[in-house]
Amino acid sequence: MKVLVTGGAGFIGSNLCEALVNRGYEVICLDNFITGKRENIKDLIGKPNFTLIEGDIRNLDICLEASKGVDVVLHQAAVGSVPRSIENPLLTHQCNADGFLNMIWAAYKNEIKRFVYASSSSVYGDIEDLPRVEERIGKPLSPYAVSKRTNELYAHIFSTVYGMEIIGLRYFNVFGKNQDPDSPYAAVIPKFFKSLLNEEPPTIYGDGETTRDFCYVGNVVHANLLAMEVNDAEAFNQVYNIAYGKQTSLNELFRMIKEIIVEYLDNNGYKEKAERILKIEPVYGPFRKGDIRHSLADISKAKKLLEYEPRVEVREGLRLCLKFYANKNYTG
Repeated sequence: MKVLVTGGAGFIGSNLCEALVNRGYEVICLDNFITGKRENIKDLIGKPNFTLIEGDIRNLDICLEASKGVDVVLHQAAVGSVPRSIENPLLTHQCNADGFLNMIWAAYKNEIKRFVYASSSSVYGDIEDLPRVEERIGKPLSPYAVSKRTNELYAHIFSTVYGMEIIGLRYFNVFGKNQDPDSPYAAVIPKFFKSLLNEEPPTIYGDGETTRDFCYVGNVVHANLLAMEVNDAEAFNQVYNIAYGKQTSLNELFRMIKEIIVEYLDNNGYKEKAERILKIEPVYGPFRKGDIRHSLADISKAKKLLEYEPRVEVREGLRLCLKFYANKNYTG
C-alpha cells in the first residue's frame, strides 16, 4: 500500500512516517518545511520505501502530483497554534483551509478513496460540556479553530457528494518525540521540559488549574493506522476524538514533569542538578486569548467504530519524552 503523509516532516507527521516505513508501507512525505524539520525525518531519508517531496499544499498542482498512484492520504499538514492564528489569520486560513481543499480535491481527482485528516479539539470552542462529545460543538474561539471546523465541513461534503471514505481525527493536546521546544509557539510540554532541564522556571498562563486531555503521540499514530485500515462502512464520514480520556491540570503536569526529570538525573549521576531543579517553581502569567479553560474527551466513539484504545498513559508518555529531550542536550 502506498501512503501519502502531508506535513510528514512535522511533529505528528514524522512519527507517522516512521511507523509506516517500519511496517513496510511505501510512504510519500509531502512538506514545505514552514514548521516541519528535516531533522525529524533524517533517519528515513534513503530508505527504499520512503520518498520526500518538498512542496506546498497551497499549490494544487503539487497536491495532484504528490497523490498520483496513492492508496491512502493521511493529511497532517497545517499551521498549528491558536496564538499564531490570532497573529496571522491569513496564513492559517491559506494553509489549513485552502490547503486542505486542494489536497482533498487532488485525492478525489486521483481516485483515492480513503482520506484521513487531522482535526482538532479546538473546534469545540466555547461549549462547556465535559467530556467533549463529537456531536456537540460550540462557537470557535480562534482562526485556527475556524480553519479546522472548515476542514470537517468540507470532509462531510466530499464524503456525501463524491463518495469518498473520509475519517477525521480530532486531536487533543498531543505530545511526544519531535515536538519542538524552541518554537515561539511551542506547546506546554516541550516548554516545561526545556525550561526545567535548563534550570529555568517555566511560565504557566493563568492559575495553573486549566486542564487538558494530554495524549502521547504513539496513541495518535495508532489511531491513524486504525483509520487507514478500518473496513466498517459505518466508520466513514465520521469525526473522532483522539485523546487519552483523562484530565490533567497544568499544575499537575508541571509537578509530574519535574518528578520525572529529577528521578532521571538522580539515576544518571546529576544529583546536584536534580536538587536545583527540585526547588524550581513556575511563574504565572495572564490567561491567553483563545484558550479554553478545560478539556476532556469522550473517546467511546473511536473505541466502538475504530477499535481505538490509548496504549500509552500520560506519565509513561512523559518518560518517553524525556529520552528525546535529554538527547537534545538539555541536560547541561
